[in-house]
Amino acid sequence: MFIETQNPANGLTLQKYATITDAKVELQIEASHQAFLTWRARKLSERISLIQCLIQQLQQEKQECAELITAEMGKPIKFSIAEIEKCILACEYYCQHAQEIIADHHIPTEFKNSLVTYNPLGVILAVMPWNFPFWQVFRALVPNLLLGNVILLKHASIVSGCGQKIQELLTKAGFPENVFKHLLITAQQTAPVIANAYVRGVTLTGSEEAGRQIASEAGRALKKVVLELGGNDACVVLQDADLQQAAKAILSSRLRNTGQVCVSTKRVIVEESVHRELVEILLAEIQAYPMSDPMSHESNFGPMAREDLRQNIHHQVHTVIAQGATLLAGGFIPEMKGFYYPATLLDNVHPDSLAFQEELFGPVVCVTAAKNQDHAITLANQTRFGLGASIFTKNHALGLELARQYLDAGLCFVNMPVTSDPRLPFGGIKDSGYGRELSREGMLEFSNIKTVMVND
Repeated sequence: MFIETQNPANGLTLQKYATITDAKVELQIEASHQAFLTWRARKLSERISLIQCLIQQLQQEKQECAELITAEMGKPIKFSIAEIEKCILACEYYCQHAQEIIADHHIPTEFKNSLVTYNPLGVILAVMPWNFPFWQVFRALVPNLLLGNVILLKHASIVSGCGQKIQELLTKAGFPENVFKHLLITAQQTAPVIANAYVRGVTLTGSEEAGRQIASEAGRALKKVVLELGGNDACVVLQDADLQQAAKAILSSRLRNTGQVCVSTKRVIVEESVHRELVEILLAEIQAYPMSDPMSHESNFGPMAREDLRQNIHHQVHTVIAQGATLLAGGFIPEMKGFYYPATLLDNVHPDSLAFQEELFGPVVCVTAAKNQDHAITLANQTRFGLGASIFTKNHALGLELARQYLDAGLCFVNMPVTSDPRLPFGGIKDSGYGRELSREGMLEFSNIKTVMVND
């Protein structure tokens, strides 16, 4: 069987990759386990040195990696370059902080010595998406390799070239064979990998449907899982907010990566006293996002990653319109090559509509008016998802209180769009998944948090 990658800017085939057989997958898992037994015994300083070599490879091949991202999934090239730079930041963060994160934690007791130590688990399967094909892999890869785990990557098929490139980068950096391996397998081949006794954990970033499937399979095998799934993030704009600031943040968040971001402003909840003014600003600002060739360094807005994704978002948009929303911009399939869909603005989106029930994974801004502050928070939380949320207000103390106490999400930001940062834990609640990536919490997810006590 072959996996075929396609350029979403023109629909042309890029490459074909032969998948490996189930028998070869089994052999690879065993080889990864054997590599783990040696890798876990390496000094942390040696593992850090290899990550530092990986940083050098990323720096040397940044342009090539970025062009591959853009070719395979359509991200504008300047944002693909920024993605590689963010991978470098994650590497630098963990090289600097790994020692303190995984250091033994001594606890005073009546015994001679009581401590908590953090041991690696073994082979970790990373099932990763196409929308950030390097970053999503690196935020799992770097902390786990430094901890002493080894990684098997099942990448999204449409970015198989990116998966192969990451494999190549680690090889050039000097990592031992089988410490990291990109598996060219189908989704149907994933279940036996999870069931294999040598695989000790699974991390998935993907759709809610994929999360339920992976969690079910991992549950049967009693494997630890981290799930970062979809989101339907709300941005609450209070009447005292800087509306220009809010509008720019909303659009930069929502239209980044052509709206194909899990943690992104998908529902704008604005107090009705400033509703009309905010919508007018959004409508004017959205003109700065014309569809364009993603390989151009001037491009802010490229194609969607696949034709079926474009068809799905178009269907969702017109479902929401049929449910009472007002279309102010976009909402059509353009007559041009590639999988382009215009920046779309929907006003008067009803809280009972599809836009509140499902994730709209595309360049669509949905605006809903709220009667007052309390109503705005209620509407923001009126979703089965809980990945990110943001709030805009000039009252910083109020914004902090609402973010800390009342917004139901794993990441809550005030006067800025929600984003990820290697220094801070990342993850959601409810149907957005569970577990955390990045920071200290992310590094310890796939560790054996071991209690050790010594008596006289």
